[in-house]
Amino acid sequence: MIARAYVAADLAAPGAALAAGLGQGPFAVVLIFAASDADLAALLAENAFAAPVIGCTTAGELSPQGYSEGGILAIGLPSDLFEVEILCIQHLRELDRAALIRDVMGARATLAERRPDWPSEFAFLMVDGLSIREDELTSALAAALGPVPLCGGSAADGTRFQQAFVLHEGRALRDAAVLALVRARGPVRVFNLDHLRPTGRRMVVTEADPAQRIVRRINAEPAAPEYARLLGKDPAQLDTFTFAAHPVAVRLGGRHHVRAIRQVAPNGDLIFYSAIDEGLVLTLAEPQDMAAHLEAELAALDGPAAILACDCILRRMEAQEKQLTPAVSGLLRRHGVLGFSTYGEQMNALHVNHTMTGVAFYPPEEGA
Repeated sequence: MIARAYVAADLAAPGAALAAGLGQGPFAVVLIFAASDADLAALLAENAFAAPVIGCTTAGELSPQGYSEGGILAIGLPSDLFEVEILCIQHLRELDRAALIRDVMGARATLAERRPDWPSEFAFLMVDGLSIREDELTSALAAALGPVPLCGGSAADGTRFQQAFVLHEGRALRDAAVLALVRARGPVRVFNLDHLRPTGRRMVVTEADPAQRIVRRINAEPAAPEYARLLGKDPAQLDTFTFAAHPVAVRLGGRHHVRAIRQVAPNGDLIFYSAIDEGLVLTLAEPQDMAAHLEAELAALDGPAAILACDCILRRMEAQEKQLTPAVSGLLRRHGVLGFSTYGEQMNALHVNHTMTGVAFYPPEEGA
């Protein structure tokens, strides 16, 4: 139902190899998910695809082999099954909300005119994961999209956190996002899953810098030492694996959503992946068995032909720490999950962490 190809990032002429792997098409769009050390300029200069190309850099790829690293994944959406309108949103730090809403609504109308009889519609977003603007962006997009479901992921830079790119029209862009509005001839199902269960242990953010997603004090104490105390750990032991194993969540809309910690600053502040503010009550969450949970959730999607997914980097780290990578990777491979590991995920109006978010594709009904 969709075409896919995966090659090593250091391959000579990777674009040509990917295009050959995808086949003839024609494609409504080609999605590219590239390792952060890929030569993006060389890849884009090849101009190898006879279709619009959008994409982003990753913290690892979800390839046909499952969890992968150091490669470039291409996904082609065939034009006999999909129609796409693409918007590039630049200068996120100066986001014009009204103009964005107007542009998205116009693109939706254009798409509906082209395929009024196709039953399914969704939006897929890729956004610079170091822009610190995902929350503002998803809020604006939700106002424009109305009932159209949105899913997406934050472009990444491996584990370096220095620069992340989105790809559009032969350019690699920072402080930007790419939105694909998609109409499909067959059914689609946008989903969001996590394997975390909130505990009874809570803490309050008492000093923060929301613009930079920094928490300075928790329970009126320095943030990192207080978080470590609640875990029964030495602050010097805090690392990315600790944050993956012991996330914190906030309750929004009747459900807990993770506000994942990215790193400890040298002064003991905690830097987060998503929105944080003073007065928020954070709840410690504990993970269930990731592999068992993922197997049940993917089975519940009821046999889609393919799945496009954005999977948080913290899930990959947790699988690695708990020696679950082969099991999780096998599940991704068996269920046809393709996509990338992210610095955060978008689901409708929310920017979230520690989830897998995506869209499942199903074949059109006979005669459709």
